[in-house]
Amino acid sequence: MTAIRWVRRWKTQILLFLSVVGPGIITANVDNDAGGILTYSQAGAQFGYSLLWTMLPVTLALIVIQEMCSRMGAVTGKGLSDLIREEYGLRITFFLMAALVLTNFGNVVTEFAGVASSLELFNIPKYVSVPIAAVVVWLIVLKGNYKTVEKVFLAASFFYITYIVAGVLAKPEWLHSLLATVTPPAKHELKSSAYLYMTIGVVGTTIAPWMQFYLQASIVEKGVTAKQYGASRLDVIAGCFFTDLVAWFIIVACAATLFAHGFRDIKDAADAANALRPLAGEYAYILFAAGLFNASLFAASILPLSTAYTVCEGLGFESGVDKKFGEARFFYWLYGLLIIAGAGLVLLPHFPYIKVIIFSQVLNGVVLPFVLIFMLLLINKKELMGEHRNSTFFNIVAWATVIVVIGLSTALLVTSFQSPVGQ
Repeated sequence: MTAIRWVRRWKTQILLFLSVVGPGIITANVDNDAGGILTYSQAGAQFGYSLLWTMLPVTLALIVIQEMCSRMGAVTGKGLSDLIREEYGLRITFFLMAALVLTNFGNVVTEFAGVASSLELFNIPKYVSVPIAAVVVWLIVLKGNYKTVEKVFLAASFFYITYIVAGVLAKPEWLHSLLATVTPPAKHELKSSAYLYMTIGVVGTTIAPWMQFYLQASIVEKGVTAKQYGASRLDVIAGCFFTDLVAWFIIVACAATLFAHGFRDIKDAADAANALRPLAGEYAYILFAAGLFNASLFAASILPLSTAYTVCEGLGFESGVDKKFGEARFFYWLYGLLIIAGAGLVLLPHFPYIKVIIFSQVLNGVVLPFVLIFMLLLINKKELMGEHRNSTFFNIVAWATVIVVIGLSTALLVTSFQSPVGQ
């Protein structure tokens, strides 16, 4: 009897988890976009395995911030920008929304550039790939409902396994890479400005302002409540672990091939795929290039969607992919305009992609501290969160994480004026 009850209990838990899975995994994986893949590729190509230690604090920081945000969504049933507007007024919300639109738009341009460069590796010109990609991401949201869109995004999330396979095909020094993951950097490495800059870049790509708004909006639209939150938390943690596992394998793949053979100058993620071809074989090249296309198309869908959610919630407009076009016109028009403008700029000849990436990094560095502070203030309001407020211990960990993230973002903001890292 006991065994039967145990099986039934676990079956119930699994079904509950499957009913809420999605927002955490999707949000975390979009973080490995074209800019993120570029950053991890550069880290492996320039410094080999020596930056793998960053993956542990990065994963902890991501889990802490994402958990708080998803908990607020489940308990309050409201998006982050909605709560900021209600608690702190429309004026503050408006300026925050304006900064987020600019930041996210720079990232949207980067994603369509990633679509173009990834398919150019297969001899498909950007004048074909980018317009088709723009139409696809528009139709996914316009014609689908939340469940359908989420299934598409979940499928895209698991396609990141291509980078794990590519990392294995690169035949890295497994013992060396595992030891580097748990070994702090040497003092002489920390004295190198290039090493410090890349460290900031790796950590700085992990937590972006848009992620918090999108995750909380997704939790709300999916209908996750405080009672279901235990299972939803597993979704968040699983997403954080998987996305950083993928990042780990990207660094390892480039360290084992590009760094080992002296290929240090990686200007975009497509360069990394091209360089892998003679070193790790045709399959690794195809997997890396296909992964870049998937990541870019995936993020080109999510980032405009996140922006539309954020702005509509903050300004009091109807939003959500379950809404029909006539019920949420501003939501769909904003989503469409971001896609059209982002794709259109990529099609321009000699468009300064690097400057756009730097600009979006700068804005990320400016906006992120405000977003994190608002989150911590909101999650500790008794009248808002009740018994689901942060505990004293969790507040200590969370504030420490926020201080570190703010410090790194500030450093990235300063160094971004000197050379690009990619977000």
